Amino acid sequence: MDTMSLKAGESFEQVMEFYMPMVYRIAFSRLGSAHDAEDITQDVFLKYYRADLTYNDEEHRKAWLIRCAINCTKTLVTSAWFRHRASDEGLENMAEDALSSDSNLDAIERRNSVLQAVMQLPEKYRTVIHLFYYEDMSVAQISAATGIRETTVKSQLSRARDMLKPLLKEVDL
Repeated sequence: MDTMSLKAGESFEQVMEFYMPMVYRIAFSRLGSAHDAEDITQDVFLKYYRADLTYNDEEHRKAWLIRCAINCTKTLVTSAWFRHRASDEGLENMAEDALSSDSNLDAIERRNSVLQAVMQLPEKYRTVIHLFYYEDMSVAQISAATGIRETTVKSQLSRARDMLKPLLKEVDL
């Protein structure tokens, strides 16, 4: 089936079968992960189904699907869950593939350098740094979540910052 044979009256299943490889390739090329690309492909077609839009022509439908795939990958890449779920090496590769402008790449490189430095800390310091800076939790919230006294959380944050300073000296923040 080529683009010209897909008509406005085609079923959802036919549209999905025709465009799924394209959407998957876009997601995979931006994310570098088959699993994430499959999830994005599923999300795109769920949005397509729910949107129930009328398209001027097949190019309009294709453009909508491409834009949706790109937006879904950007949303995934910028989510806190995505940034912190992978190993620092995997995150660096996926983030570099996902965004291409020089300013974004510089920001990604800085963020990855910080993440690598944080990953070098002992676990108790990594945890409080992550919760404080990445999850935007207050000292009181960290204390409640971890069962550590607030004064201990403050001490661990202070020690972690002191340990990070020499590790981040060459990173242009």
